[in-house]
Amino acid sequence: MTFAFYDLETSGISPAFDQPLQFAAILTDSEFREIERVNLRCRIAPHIIPSPWALAVTGVRPAQLLDPELPSLFEFTQEIRALIERWSPAIWTGFNSIRFDEEMLRQAFYQNLQPDVFATQFNGNTRFDILTALYAVWHRQPDLFDWPVDETGRVRFKLDRIAPLNGFVAHNAHDALGDVEATIHVARQIAQRAPALWAELLANRDKGHVQASLATFQPMALVHRFGGGLPRATIGCFCGTSPSNPNQAAFLDLDAADPADLLVADDAALFSAVDATPKVIRSVTVNKSPALLSVPTPSAEQLRRAGMIANAPEFRTRVGQALAVRFPEDPDAPTPPVEKQIYGGFYSNADKALLAEFQRVDWPRRQEIVASLADTRLRQLGRRLVAFHAPELLSVEERAQYRAWLEERWSAVDAPEAQWMTIEKSRRALTEVQASEACDTELANEIEAFLQAFDVARI
Repeated sequence: MTFAFYDLETSGISPAFDQPLQFAAILTDSEFREIERVNLRCRIAPHIIPSPWALAVTGVRPAQLLDPELPSLFEFTQEIRALIERWSPAIWTGFNSIRFDEEMLRQAFYQNLQPDVFATQFNGNTRFDILTALYAVWHRQPDLFDWPVDETGRVRFKLDRIAPLNGFVAHNAHDALGDVEATIHVARQIAQRAPALWAELLANRDKGHVQASLATFQPMALVHRFGGGLPRATIGCFCGTSPSNPNQAAFLDLDAADPADLLVADDAALFSAVDATPKVIRSVTVNKSPALLSVPTPSAEQLRRAGMIANAPEFRTRVGQALAVRFPEDPDAPTPPVEKQIYGGFYSNADKALLAEFQRVDWPRRQEIVASLADTRLRQLGRRLVAFHAPELLSVEERAQYRAWLEERWSAVDAPEAQWMTIEKSRRALTEVQASEACDTELANEIEAFLQAFDVARI
């Protein structure tokens, strides 16, 4: 068993509309002994305006974003995909990686026409998240760690504060490689100080194990955290699966409701139990390594209620249906940007074969492949890549369309649908950065000059 600890530094916080700038990873054995490490960087994609806050926090200089010695984002994704294949099978592990780094990496693969956006989940690979594990430590064995507290008295689950407070020295925070080293240290502390808890959490990286645990209908503790609050555990029981997504399981809070009432409830009441706040029934994503723990001594009432659910298959079917319709699609809603269509369906085998070829050939052949793709998402993304990397292949009309698209994206009005960084948003963010202590004056001036170039490019 090997761990592939990894971290990304990015141009912003939106997986769909920002990009990775740095990828660092360390391969270890099961005892966290290092086997190999990599530290990769890339240039900024032509259409992306980086967040001034991201540059201020990470210390990335604008000159690095355009460094011709660095690979393009397209080449960068090829390097990462080759590394994943070479290190497989491994447990791909990070700090808040399943919620953020994994999504950012998937988008980079998707937008650069990698044939498999789920590379860290296939070929024997699994995923694990040390932040989720820390939440479970807080719930089960909080005395194992010293917990950092901010000026308001709140516990902060931040890697750059938890790792140094618990014995990690020389943490280069907001550098991907430094964060990987800190993550390994925290993982080692959990595994050594609480081996039984570590083993229980690690087993949940296998969705089959999670499904089997839920299928026992025994009361279990689901540890979760919302907003800036402390992690808490819901003692509950499996009560259904979404028919539209087999990875979404329903989990009934056994202390919040008596199933006897819900068994005879109408559909509206069941929907309310799934959708209302606080939730009586919440969802568990079984393939995202949930912090689902055994309950050593469930109460007699919890056992009675769980037994009722175990003997009510029709109820579980109805709950699954309520879970499936929680977020109905609006048929009149406008088509989302292509970046937001990443989960709009799996590729056909024919398209996947063309994407595999796309990664190996030259740009003239790539342009031909793009025209042959059946998936409209891939054709749109492919035309964009050709414009980025081989503009000489475009017709006069195509070049004009590309320039108009860039202008529209950079100059978009500040509306909810414009979820990317625009020129106007970057100006406001830069003003905030300059008024703060987030970066020195020299870096702030470099960022300002870099952003002014986007205005010049529009002329």
